[in-house]
Amino acid sequence: MKAIIHSSYKSPDLLQIKEIPKPVPNENEVLIKVHATTVNRTDCANLWAKPFIMRFFTGLFKPKKSILGTDFAGEIVAMGNKVNTYKIGDRVFGFGDMGVKSHAEYMTFEENDAMALIPEKANYEQAAASIEGAHYARNIINKVPIKKGDKILVNGATGAIGSACVQLLKQYNAEVTAVCDGKHEELVKSIGAKSVIDYTQQDFTQMDLKFKYVFDAVGKNTFGKCKQVLEPMGIYISSELGPMIQNLFYALFTPLTGGKKVIFPYPTDRLKSVKLIQKLLAEGEYKPVIDKRYSMDEIAEAFKYAKSGKKIGNIILNIH
Repeated sequence: MKAIIHSSYKSPDLLQIKEIPKPVPNENEVLIKVHATTVNRTDCANLWAKPFIMRFFTGLFKPKKSILGTDFAGEIVAMGNKVNTYKIGDRVFGFGDMGVKSHAEYMTFEENDAMALIPEKANYEQAAASIEGAHYARNIINKVPIKKGDKILVNGATGAIGSACVQLLKQYNAEVTAVCDGKHEELVKSIGAKSVIDYTQQDFTQMDLKFKYVFDAVGKNTFGKCKQVLEPMGIYISSELGPMIQNLFYALFTPLTGGKKVIFPYPTDRLKSVKLIQKLLAEGEYKPVIDKRYSMDEIAEAFKYAKSGKKIGNIILNIH
């Protein structure tokens, strides 16, 4: 089978497409013919090993895994003798934040891991684009007790995590203000934002506005800057560690002050995220934002675009 091989923490131009043996599923695994996956921020972190702390998980001097990819949508073509939840021919999608080697024509995945059947209403591209951002968005949202009418600001509302946040917040009937480039105002309003702040024209941290929650879905701001727009007991949550890993420290100490605070959204329960998205896709209540599509031969361009900061929603990597 063909696979995109990742052998060093360097330029995506060094990624190579090679023929390698097709994996064989263990007794509790399925073999999946991958149709679509994404190139996302986790893939970029794994490719470049940045921030440096990533190397403690991916390999200190060289990558432990030679194939990247954290999400997938595909078809089951074989299975181990103890698999009983699925059958050959099932369309499935799933996610693994530490990598599932989905940048390849075939991959194996455990039956009881974070995987589910793709709803009939969704195609492979839509299924693949629905998971990674939504998993992290759900793990931002579930850290606080959101009530109907709560004023919430989502910074980076057109990214994979941000656009997922905006959509998932519809389930709570929250009042969402989206921060993004003004040219995408129609898009973010169509997925659930009540109002939009164009960051090219205004700095939301300097505006006379107050929010119960600020969700920094791109991690480009800080608690210090956002305190001004938080209500007296407001909460700041970032998708990133922040400068000098400050968000981890703030999450430990700000709850002790009794005022505005930081919560760090450590992500858990991947299966719950996949099941939630499966339900919303089936109900037509979730529409992943897809920016560009690339083939395996265009993998270097896909990574460069993902890293450019211009990405809107998700980048699809079509395999078959």
